[in-house]
Amino acid sequence: MIRLALYQPDIPQNTGTMLRMAACLGVAVDIVEPAGFDVSDRNFRRAGLDYLDRLDVTRHSSWSAFEAWRAQTRRRLVLATTKAALPYVDFAFDPGDVILMGRESAGVPAEVHERADARILIPMRPGMRSLNVAVAAAMILGEALRQTAAFPSGEPA
Repeated sequence: MIRLALYQPDIPQNTGTMLRMAACLGVAVDIVEPAGFDVSDRNFRRAGLDYLDRLDVTRHSSWSAFEAWRAQTRRRLVLATTKAALPYVDFAFDPGDVILMGRESAGVPAEVHERADARILIPMRPGMRSLNVAVAAAMILGEALRQTAAFPSGEPA
């Protein structure tokens, strides 16, 4: 199943929003630490509401720990970045992919770019820098789930 990974997230409200989305869509999340906030932060909990207890979250203590896990599980890393050339809608997602979102304030370092198996972007109008990371994650994750026929059934709980 597609996974969503957050590289050293630094805004609790955005992280909470992405975790809530992942819980609703049945997508597991990997958090590559250190995060720029305490996960017990009130804003983080408020944004995630009661969904956080219904979510599969794996916390990795560092980039190297995440990479060791990824090597062990043989998952392809798909980096969302404004420095890519391939639009996300033109990318062929696989069910085992991990979609990596960078820090809100700084994206990801060159080392992470180099390790990514694929780099994708959301096309935008000229002169626009970037979207909110939670919005970008929703757009890309939605396309990945559509392509892999992995949306939840939508039946009432």
